[in-house]
Amino acid sequence: MEPMNQQELNALIRLLDDTDEEVFNQIESKIVNYGKDVIPILENVWSKALDALMQQRIESIIHKIQMESLQHDLSVWTNTGCIDLIKGAILVARYQYPDLNEAQLLTHLDKIKRDAWLEMNENLTAMEQVKVMNKVFFEIHGFSGNTQNYHAPQNSFINLALETKKGNPLMLSIIYMEVARSAGLPVFGINLPEHFVLGYKDEHNILPDVSDEENSRILFYINPFSKGDIFGRKEIHAFLKQLKIQREKSYFEPCTNKEMMQRLIRNLMNSYHKLGYLEKVSELELLMKAVL
Repeated sequence: MEPMNQQELNALIRLLDDTDEEVFNQIESKIVNYGKDVIPILENVWSKALDALMQQRIESIIHKIQMESLQHDLSVWTNTGCIDLIKGAILVARYQYPDLNEAQLLTHLDKIKRDAWLEMNENLTAMEQVKVMNKVFFEIHGFSGNTQNYHAPQNSFINLALETKKGNPLMLSIIYMEVARSAGLPVFGINLPEHFVLGYKDEHNILPDVSDEENSRILFYINPFSKGDIFGRKEIHAFLKQLKIQREKSYFEPCTNKEMMQRLIRNLMNSYHKLGYLEKVSELELLMKAVL
């Protein structure tokens, strides 16, 4: 990224309506090199431009700058340990909503966290804690699975899920998990094929009735897409059998934040592919490389 040279930038912008495609490509490359700082300037020029080609080219340049910036930010998130799950989800949402108001989103999320924390009691059993959490999340705040438009891209964007209170299994799990953990519940993501769920982990004792091979500390599983239904390993066995998928330990145990973001991007790729937006699929492939 180059330091801002206002005089050169102004000269480059004046040449944006050049009909020579090769000249435009060189100009575009130089402007993109300036990075995010030039976006407000380009937006201002766009608002005053009377030429449709000029506006179209400015939009293309802004999008390229935003994509490069997003790839960089996702790469930094990945290489620094993928610690903040919500930050990862916000970065993915910036693909479609680059001007997303992060502070407003976090304030909204904090309100749900406060309500869960106030309702929670340390003397409750694991099952009772989840029942309280379900009451806050599904009854008080009204979250539910988007069953009518399951494959829609909006189900994978955290800003829209918080606004509409609807999402797909993974997005609801991300928000549910963040709220639950803030209230002290040891809840983790479970990367189950075809359907993402959560697991409540016993962080103190290994279950005596589970074989050494499985060595699981998951007490039970939670399905945020179905109002927080609680179920056990037997149900996962049956689910995998129905799908004719061979059992793997990873289908029963906690996954990483990185794996959750990879699945979130993959969900978006599938959604846009179904809609025929193949250019978006290609761009999301670039974002996927940033979280590998």
